[in-house]
Amino acid sequence: MTTGVDLGQPQTQAVRADEDVVRVRQLVRTVAVAVKLSLVDQTKLVTAASELARNTLVYGGGGTVEVRTAENGRRRGVRIVFADSGPGIVDLDLALTDGYTTGGGLGLGLSGARRLVDEFDIDTAVGQGTRITVTKWSR
Repeated sequence: MTTGVDLGQPQTQAVRADEDVVRVRQLVRTVAVAVKLSLVDQTKLVTAASELARNTLVYGGGGTVEVRTAENGRRRGVRIVFADSGPGIVDLDLALTDGYTTGGGLGLGLSGARRLVDEFDIDTAVGQGTRITVTKWSR
């Protein structure tokens, strides 16, 4: 099966419009299938990626998403980096609180996206943008 995606190289998708969020979902699904994530884990990762890509667009004013395969010696997985040069997150603790949302997304918020992946790292500074890295490992 050919995926049309070079799994040896990171795949970058600009996020500037709603259609780009759909493209991110498709790219993440393709890579998740290629590394043999289970259907449940594919769905979790695509859902988290959709929420985070939408946040990149809506709150970050657009940015980029980089999708790559990852290996830790025992397992393969998918690592995704969402980056924007937007206003940053003023109160990160509040933004990571369960149930916190400013509306417009899937209603998951950052805390929901964090629960759907195995690794979640966020780097943000007011006036300097936000960079979120997530990883989902095969079981």
